[in-house]
Amino acid sequence: MEFPDLGKHCSEPTCKQLDFLPLKCDACERIFCKDHITYAQHSCTSAYKKDVQVPVCPLCNTPIPLKRGETADMVVGEHIDQECKSDPARQKRKIFTNKCGKPGCKQKEMMKVICDQCYGNFCLKHRHPLDHDCKTDGPSLSKAGYAAMMRAQTSSSKATASTSRAASRPAPTAHLWHSQADVSPQEHPASRP
Repeated sequence: MEFPDLGKHCSEPTCKQLDFLPLKCDACERIFCKDHITYAQHSCTSAYKKDVQVPVCPLCNTPIPLKRGETADMVVGEHIDQECKSDPARQKRKIFTNKCGKPGCKQKEMMKVICDQCYGNFCLKHRHPLDHDCKTDGPSLSKAGYAAMMRAQTSSSKATASTSRAASRPAPTAHLWHSQADVSPQEHPASRP
């Protein structure tokens, strides 16, 4: 004698077993046998509703609240960077203490990067005078540009000094100048054909 109204068939398409003690999934609310009741075994599409995990910080063992759509790794990483009370996390935060001086930039560096012209502290992206709108009296130059400008000034000052020295020298003796000046190009032996 059969009992047609007793039991239910498993909702898994590959199973369809008649089960007299069927189990109802609490996420998708479909009926399954004992072999397919877990979320993974029947590929439950609503498992995210019930499968809630609370990540725990590996440094301070504090549970970290997680909003829907956030990944646990990102939330734990932010917690370690900002709120974690453990010693290693605090030491890590103290390394990056040199904040960029450019308005709007929030980058921090491990060591100070000082501008040679305005002496402000900047991040690696804004370390050059042209990148942080350096306010100085002269034109903004790099160290190499400044060195090239100084070389040009010293070479021009040496050139003017050498011409002034030549003008201050006594004139050569007249007989040397006359001996070469008296010979015209036509009379010069090398110029004859």
